[in-house]
Amino acid sequence: MDAQKYPTPHLVSIRNLSFSRGSTKIFDDVSLDIERGKITAIMGPSGTGKTTLLKLIGGQLRPEQGDITVDGQNIPQLSRTKLYQVRKRIGMLFQSGALLTDMNVYDNVAFPLRAHTQLPESMIRTLVLMKLQAVGLRGARGLMPNELSGGMARRVALARAIALDPMMVLYDEPFTGQDPISMGVLAHLIKSLNSTLGLTSIIVSHDVSETSLIADYIYVLADGKIIGHGTPAVIRQSPSTWIQQFMTGAADGPVHFHYPAKNYVDDLLSTGKRY
Repeated sequence: MDAQKYPTPHLVSIRNLSFSRGSTKIFDDVSLDIERGKITAIMGPSGTGKTTLLKLIGGQLRPEQGDITVDGQNIPQLSRTKLYQVRKRIGMLFQSGALLTDMNVYDNVAFPLRAHTQLPESMIRTLVLMKLQAVGLRGARGLMPNELSGGMARRVALARAIALDPMMVLYDEPFTGQDPISMGVLAHLIKSLNSTLGLTSIIVSHDVSETSLIADYIYVLADGKIIGHGTPAVIRQSPSTWIQQFMTGAADGPVHFHYPAKNYVDDLLSTGKRY
């Protein structure tokens, strides 16, 4: 890394972040760093705020307190115009793919280029074919989204996410709903594109096996806090029973199988209120 060009190795720095939805505390004084050129995973079970963190980084949500700095710019303090400029440099792979259903594959990938640049169609064509070639779907450019398999749709969405040559790509549950082969293909693409294009990647996921294979660093979230972080090897060897339960998929542990309730026998024998 060029120390003169990049005074800090961190593309994203979050300090003392707090955020709530109603009375529910999603983040409570959280701090973390995303290193340039690396793949960082944000892991934890559903409902721990992983996708919310991506929205905070992208400026879709504002924190109650704390700083979110992306490439030296404090996101919550930016004007709308400056925020949009930063967003143009951030690609996003949505959990559902979010392809535009009335456009074919080619036009879906071309969409951000047409919306945010003044490039001639001849150059847009070259760029679209390059991005589709990178994800192995150049031959599918004439297909409509409803003609694609789930894995193909996710790969087209990835081609669209890198269309503007972003500095960073945010992945929201990229492996959800994918068969083993599609998951392997996506994992390989994320790893190879991050290296080839010099990207920084943030993966939000609860898919332990695939994410651990490609991540350089992992943060594990629970109850509004970071309960563990480190390389995949460090996380696997963590003494935390909570982390071990999550990584191994154990049915019971610190995260209980039963929702808190009064004594079972007393509940069965009681009369009156149903709830």
